[in-house]
Amino acid sequence: MAIVVAAPLAAKGDPLPTLPPYAGAYQPQGMDERGLWMMVDEDERLLRDSKAVVSDPKLQSYLHDVVCRAVGAPRCDSVRIYVVRNAAFNASMAPNGMLVVQTGLLLRVRNEAELAAVLGHEFAHFELRHSLVGFKQKRSATDVMAWAGVAAAGAYTYGGTGAYNTVRTAQSVQNAAFGSIFAFSREQERQADLLSMAYLKASSYDPRCFADLWGRVMDEADATARGRRQRSTRYDRVAFFATHPATLERATYLRELAIAMDKSGEDGRARLDAAMVAWRPQLLADQIKLNDFEGTDYLLGELAGAQWTADLLFARGELYRSRGNPRDLVSAAGFYRAALEQEPSNADAYRGLGLAQMRSRDPAAADSLRRYLAMKPNAVDSAMISTLIQ
Repeated sequence: MAIVVAAPLAAKGDPLPTLPPYAGAYQPQGMDERGLWMMVDEDERLLRDSKAVVSDPKLQSYLHDVVCRAVGAPRCDSVRIYVVRNAAFNASMAPNGMLVVQTGLLLRVRNEAELAAVLGHEFAHFELRHSLVGFKQKRSATDVMAWAGVAAAGAYTYGGTGAYNTVRTAQSVQNAAFGSIFAFSREQERQADLLSMAYLKASSYDPRCFADLWGRVMDEADATARGRRQRSTRYDRVAFFATHPATLERATYLRELAIAMDKSGEDGRARLDAAMVAWRPQLLADQIKLNDFEGTDYLLGELAGAQWTADLLFARGELYRSRGNPRDLVSAAGFYRAALEQEPSNADAYRGLGLAQMRSRDPAAADSLRRYLAMKPNAVDSAMISTLIQ
């Protein structure tokens, strides 16, 4: 059973921080910081040469421009961006200026303003040097835990009437020190949220976007839980081991801050759509491979809004075909046909349609698969499809 602690109202009524003056490149101080820096630099070298990193200069340039619009030109010069092919919703920034953006984040943001809010949040961790401060805090807390363990061991060794109380006290000290690590991380997240909102206030972006994003994150998690027949997460509580504030609390105080700002701005959706148009089909395929039917179906509906485009209809056909219930196959065939009405040149839609029809024992399957091979004669699966037709 999860241990739950009360979530403080960290940001309600708190003024936004004043943007700190840009101090330029930070150099590590002391042995601990230099050691941490060496490890992070080595991690960056390994990541730079990893096959998981998306090699697309245009996409990297676009993301760098978003960071610059969000936090300002002097600050963004120190950022090096790596896009990692991972369907999870995440981004992180190391203390040496390495910003890792996972493709699952790029798929889920509706507009550039939401993307800027998240990247600004990660840059805030960097500017506030949270990795370094957290590293030192963990060192202090683990030292306390270690000495408490020594005290407990000594009490058992030497016995005596106070041994039991000494052990109980040592365990309490260890638990308090351990809990302080996670509470400290949650406080850092709140500080990064506040500074990110300060960046948005100074930028051209609409600050209301950040809360909207977290609202959809909760809805997608609910959809995933329903599909897996699990309980919905309590978004108004924070577990003892949580490193982030409660999601509902976070969405609430971000919305309150945006309302208090009384600032409008651009959302930059057209720029985001243009930057992602070449990548979205691949990112949708990665999402479908997660085997999260309900969560993915919710995400596709959110991306579509009031207009289902050909790529989203095709992805939905793939999703339903992958689950493969008889009713799913009928639905999948309908989605493929709708995609082909908008994009008749989509050969893969004919492939998906033919496979769905074949599993439904529809005699029209062979014609659909022949259309696919006629449009893509050199397809890597052409031999397999030819065998299926025969």
